Amino acid sequence: MTTITQPSSLAQTSLSAWQLAWQRFGADRIGVWSAIIVLCFLALVALTAMGLLASDWQKEVAIGHAPPSWAPLAKGEDGAAQALPPVLDYTPSPTDVIDPIAKEWAQAQLAVKPAGEKPDVLATHLPMGADKWGRDVLNKTIKGAETSVLVGLAAALMATLIGAVLGAVSGWFGGWVDDLSNWLYNVFHAIPGILLILAIAAVLNTKGSAAVVVILGSTSWTGVYRLMRGEFMKHREREYVRAADAIGASHMRRMFVHILPNVSHVILVQYSLLTVACIKAEVILSYLGFGVPVDGVSWGTMLTEAQNDLLVGKWWQLLCATLAMSIFVTALSLLTDALRDALDPKVVQ
Repeated sequence: MTTITQPSSLAQTSLSAWQLAWQRFGADRIGVWSAIIVLCFLALVALTAMGLLASDWQKEVAIGHAPPSWAPLAKGEDGAAQALPPVLDYTPSPTDVIDPIAKEWAQAQLAVKPAGEKPDVLATHLPMGADKWGRDVLNKTIKGAETSVLVGLAAALMATLIGAVLGAVSGWFGGWVDDLSNWLYNVFHAIPGILLILAIAAVLNTKGSAAVVVILGSTSWTGVYRLMRGEFMKHREREYVRAADAIGASHMRRMFVHILPNVSHVILVQYSLLTVACIKAEVILSYLGFGVPVDGVSWGTMLTEAQNDLLVGKWWQLLCATLAMSIFVTALSLLTDALRDALDPKVVQ
C-alpha cells in the first residue's frame, strides 16, 4: 500500500483571526508609523511620571515671555555655559509686560547671596520660549503631556468599557435588561453634555487628574452604548452565533468570544474619538476651575494661558501646546483606523 505524502510547500497552515489581523496591520505603513509615534508619547509620559523628564518645569529659568531661539548660550570666563544677560541688564520690548519691581527684586537677590557664590542669571531666550513667569515652555509641554494623555486615555477607556458592557448586555439579553439600560441611557443623553459634566464636577467638589477621569468617564459612554447595543442585536441572529449556541456555548462565550472580536473595530473607533473629546473636555474643565489644580499643568491649562499671551503678541506657548496635541491626536486617529481595518473580518487580505 502506497502512502502519498503532501509536499511541505503545499501544506497550508490555518491562521487565527488575531494572526491575520496582525499581518494586515503590519502591511499598513501609516498604521505602523502612527503606532511608533503613539508609543513615543507614552514613553515620554512614563519618563515624566517617574521624574526623569521635566521635573523642574515650575522653575523660573528665563525672563518673562523670553522668545524662542536656538542660538547657543554665552560662555563664561571658566568656559562653562551660562545664561545670557541677567534681568538687571535686560531692556524689555514695547510689547512686554513690565514688572515695576523686577530690578529691585534682582538687586535684593544679589545682596543676599553668600560671598563667592554666583548670582542666579535668567536666560533671555529658550529653545521654545518662556511663559510670563519665566518657565520653560518646552518643559511645560512635556509635563502637560503626562496629564492630558493620561486623562484622555483613562477617561476614554472608562467610558468605552461602561458603554461596551452595557450595550453588549442590553443588546444580547433584551427584555427588562434592555428597558433598564435604555432608561439609564435616556437619562444621561437627555442632559446636555457640558451641563452634566459641570454638575458632576460640582458634586464631587475635587480637583486633580483622577477627578477629571471619573467625571469624563462617567458622562461620555452613551455613544458607545448605542452602537454596541445595535451591533449585538444584529450579530446575535447570525449563523455563527446560532452554531455556537447549538454546540452548547454559554452566553458569556458567545458574547465576548464570538461576537466581540467581530465588533472590536467599532470599539476602537469610538475609543479614539472619545480620547480626543476627553482631551478637549479637560481644557474646558481646567479653564472653569474644575480640572487641573493651579500647581499642575496640562495642555488645557497651557492653551488657557496662551489666550492672554496672544494679547501681547506671545504666540510660542500656543504653538507648542497645539503642535504636541495635534501630533498625538492625529497619530492616535490613524492608528485606530489601521487597527479597525486589520480587525474588521470583512476585509479580505
